[in-house]
Amino acid sequence: MRKSSSWRRIVAASSGTALCFASALALSVAPAFSFCGFYVAQADSKLFNKSSKVVLAWDAGHASVTMASDYEGNPKEFALVVPVPTVVAERDIRVVDSDLIDKLDAYSAPRLSEYFDEDPCAPPRMFSTTAAMPSPPGAAVEVSSTASVTVEARYEVGVYDILILSAKDSNGLVAWLKQNQYRIPNGAENVLGSYIRQGMHFFVAKVNLDRQKQSADKFLKPLQVSYDTRKFMLPIRLGTVNADGPQDLIVFVLSRNGRVETTNYQTAKMASDIEVPLFAKAEFGAIYKAAFDTSVTADGMSKAYMEYAWDMSGYSPCDPCSAPVPTSADLFTLGARWHYPQYAKASVEEMKSVELPQEPTDAYLTRLHVRYDAQHFPEDLAFLETRDRGRFQAIYKLRHPADHVGACKRGKEYLSSLPLRFATEARDLAKLTGWSEASIREKMEKSGQSFRVEQPH
Repeated sequence: MRKSSSWRRIVAASSGTALCFASALALSVAPAFSFCGFYVAQADSKLFNKSSKVVLAWDAGHASVTMASDYEGNPKEFALVVPVPTVVAERDIRVVDSDLIDKLDAYSAPRLSEYFDEDPCAPPRMFSTTAAMPSPPGAAVEVSSTASVTVEARYEVGVYDILILSAKDSNGLVAWLKQNQYRIPNGAENVLGSYIRQGMHFFVAKVNLDRQKQSADKFLKPLQVSYDTRKFMLPIRLGTVNADGPQDLIVFVLSRNGRVETTNYQTAKMASDIEVPLFAKAEFGAIYKAAFDTSVTADGMSKAYMEYAWDMSGYSPCDPCSAPVPTSADLFTLGARWHYPQYAKASVEEMKSVELPQEPTDAYLTRLHVRYDAQHFPEDLAFLETRDRGRFQAIYKLRHPADHVGACKRGKEYLSSLPLRFATEARDLAKLTGWSEASIREKMEKSGQSFRVEQPH
């Protein structure tokens, strides 16, 4: 059986080191390897090994956090521990469809768009293009609480048994977790202790094996928890306790007022609007992964990278759109409930009978990508919601030369300009990815991009 790694390994659940929140319930598991114009390809989170996905909806002191889970191991080994600022009520815990997070991922992923040059000697006409390419391919018995640990609440949500714990000291909490057969890695005490000193509680979830056997779902669905808090943040430190290397975290932040950035680490935009060679169409996933790796290395793993930032309240939610646009109902389910306050506290079951209007949702989406470890990211991620509703997307452009070029003056000038254009593409791609410019040129030659001046047809 395959078990997720990192956050997944820690929680064996939320897709990676524990959705950044996942605590240190470590399992010994092997890493899992994954990967205007017309959109032709995308680079979603599957490209990155040990990758977690979190949707954080923020509304002036109210947070909803949805933690993606792709755990495929034995369900009795699943466990999740998340620091939360308050005793969470049962109505504020939900199980959501993993397809919604995948949809948000595909929609906001870095993308490649394709353009076709026209014969400069021909009168202007509408261009055609190829179709879009598909994306690259039993719970333990609870031991009674010790003097230093209190079970504040117990809930049953879907296949999950959920406890809300408070603790007076980290040693007592670790002892309680171990008594209840949570496997806690060495070093967890210090991190847990820091959250206890902040007065935080702990959201603990594991699978009820009896209910799981009766469920039709093959995979564990994402858990969502909502709460009021003064701090706009995401806890990630527990996920680094026993990690065997850096991990990737994709945070989709839904907010009301505008773009979101990190305040305790620098937020940088990924390189964008770069023209790339023709062979990029078949290798875009590898190209973007190399581009991200190169940026992280150059910056010393010190930044959060913005891959997408867009106002979803308008009628142009993307340009070009790389995947279906999330609907108002999708975003509502993922925590952006301020657009329909009358349903803000409604349960999942109650919402099944409600059909939300499909006008654009009053929400702004920021996609942040962080590669982190304990050394380079010693603090939890803290965020700031700005008033900037400008647009940004990590987009790369592939421009085909004209199939036919006439013998007019503009045609000759166009053909003379191509070798320089191709040389620029090779140089820019080498800088972007760290790949050898010579090897890039060789691939370009094989794909028909000659560095010699051609003659008109």
